[in-house]
Amino acid sequence: MGYFLGVDTGGTYTDAVIVDEAATRVIGKAKALTTRNDLAIGIGGAVDAALAAAGVAANDISLVSLSTTLATNALVEGQGGRVALVFIGFDEGDEARAGLDEALRGDPILRLTGGHGHAGQELAALDLAALEQSLRDSGDQVMGYAVAARFATRNPAHEIAARDLIRRITDRPVTCSHELSANLNGPKRALTAVLNARLIGMIDRLVAACERHLDAIGINAPLMVVRGDGALISAAMVRERPIETILSGPAASIVGARWLTGASDALVSDIGGTTTDVALLRGGLPEIDPQGARVGGFRTMVEAVAMRTTGLGGDSEVHLITEGLTGGLRLGPRRLVPVSLLAQDHGAMVHAALDRALSSDVSGEHDGRFVIPMQGAQGGLTAREATLLARITQPMPLSQALTSRLEAAALDRLIARGLVMIAGVTPSDASHALGRLYAWDAAASEKALKLLGRRRTGAGERFAADPVKLAQAIIDQLTIQTADCLLEAAFGEDPAFADDSPEALARHSLTRAGLRGHSGVIQMTVRLGVSVIGLGASAPAYYGAVGERLDCQMILPEHAGVANAIGAVVGQVSQRATGTVTSPSEGRFAAHLPGGIEVFPDCDAALAALQASLTDDATARALRAGAVDLHLTSTRDIREAEVEGRRMFIEAVLSVTASGRPRVAHTADAQI
Repeated sequence: MGYFLGVDTGGTYTDAVIVDEAATRVIGKAKALTTRNDLAIGIGGAVDAALAAAGVAANDISLVSLSTTLATNALVEGQGGRVALVFIGFDEGDEARAGLDEALRGDPILRLTGGHGHAGQELAALDLAALEQSLRDSGDQVMGYAVAARFATRNPAHEIAARDLIRRITDRPVTCSHELSANLNGPKRALTAVLNARLIGMIDRLVAACERHLDAIGINAPLMVVRGDGALISAAMVRERPIETILSGPAASIVGARWLTGASDALVSDIGGTTTDVALLRGGLPEIDPQGARVGGFRTMVEAVAMRTTGLGGDSEVHLITEGLTGGLRLGPRRLVPVSLLAQDHGAMVHAALDRALSSDVSGEHDGRFVIPMQGAQGGLTAREATLLARITQPMPLSQALTSRLEAAALDRLIARGLVMIAGVTPSDASHALGRLYAWDAAASEKALKLLGRRRTGAGERFAADPVKLAQAIIDQLTIQTADCLLEAAFGEDPAFADDSPEALARHSLTRAGLRGHSGVIQMTVRLGVSVIGLGASAPAYYGAVGERLDCQMILPEHAGVANAIGAVVGQVSQRATGTVTSPSEGRFAAHLPGGIEVFPDCDAALAALQASLTDDATARALRAGAVDLHLTSTRDIREAEVEGRRMFIEAVLSVTASGRPRVAHTADAQI
């Protein structure tokens, strides 16, 4: 009998589960800390412990599937490698559309003449000489390239030519926008390509780390990865298209929630170290976001589950609000390493720094904060950034790393590049101080909370004299913000509020009054109309209070802490190919095929040619993604207009989806 291994790598923990090949029961499960500098260590710890708990030998594993929140977390926190955008045929100012300039964050744009029209005709020749010169000038300053050309989905020739030249000269990863989406809206496609290019190195390291440990312990089974829509994809394909793994972990959690509870209609809320992800199960299935996945403020063209992802988790940064007389708290969106966790491996340094700060009557700006070096490519750093990074050779107090205020901006840039991380007070530290968690160093948490509480409000008073009271205030704030996440999702899914902002409704004074059960001249109550399935290792510690605040049933399944890893191994492989037929002039119908444009005198002939091409493309991609026993479905959206009493063909969009079960080892079809 074979077994399936599911692995989920999150910002704080890596989970592993073993399920039987029929995917009906959990045989064993385990957790290990995610080790950012070498992901294989955390993966290995979780996998080895899960195998031991299940009593299963490595060679009995017939399928391995991986989900991750690393890509989602990186976008929420604004992290990733430095990239260059090759922008072909676009006008000045187009980068301001779709948030592209914000996503680039100062990374270079290489503007070239070229591009095509809506019918696929070349508008201007591609200036490859200018591209070659720019590539030779950039050297090792960028880690990858994104290529986007005007109307590339109608004719990708310029993107392909630019891609081939970049690979020949730089040997760097290249992402073409037409490879990620068949939709129009060039700036939005460019945004998706930029984010994909930025994530390639991170996801490649994750897949390589997983493969390295599987090889070391003798697991010879196909490795799959969960996409953002919950379907599976081969590890080879995800290395080229890592953007498809945004919302991978959340999508796996939805699949896992359904498997664990059998619930048909419920909000699923998954709290991790960095984010809280909320989606609606309706009729047992999650909705797919027709506009593309939205993560970290960016609307991409990646098909994914309709998920609201917020930078709120157990390791969220605790901000003190100093405006006003009373002050307040806010959590996230950035993830910090909890002080209690850092003290596990660097206890002497952490406690010495905390004790030194506590011995002074003057509060320092960086008291209770530490900086940790991480591995990563360092090309493109400024002199100040490189000097600061060279100083951070090991975990150290933040005040020791920074020699002047001028280095604060350089530190922010290093954090965004993922080259350093900050440790500080988080809800996880608050839980340790309150005795709710016992995994790490609670004494370090209490000292850091005491330092944080010495900060002053606008009235000049200390935020909290008692670290325990501050810890409870942090947990209460987590409850409030988690409830807001759920309310946003609920308002967003309720058609009665389709014309209103879910964010504004969730925080409206009337909603707040209803949650309090206001009783005066007007009586008001507000509650969720569906159950909530709470997932994540910390859900049992936090979500009881959330259920009370929202007056709803809170379901906390037995294996809630490893739901993502479970969801990773019970999904299906699915690949979709999409194309268009246009009419450049009366009596001519252009099928935009993967190999180029083919013109037909008859609409039906053009549709048939495109259908056949898409079927071959979807089938080949599904097989490459690791599927067997394929099932094909197709859709047609033919758009026409009536002009002077005649029906005029405008455009047709065809899609073919090939889906099947993942190929497993040790079976007759393993050689297919």
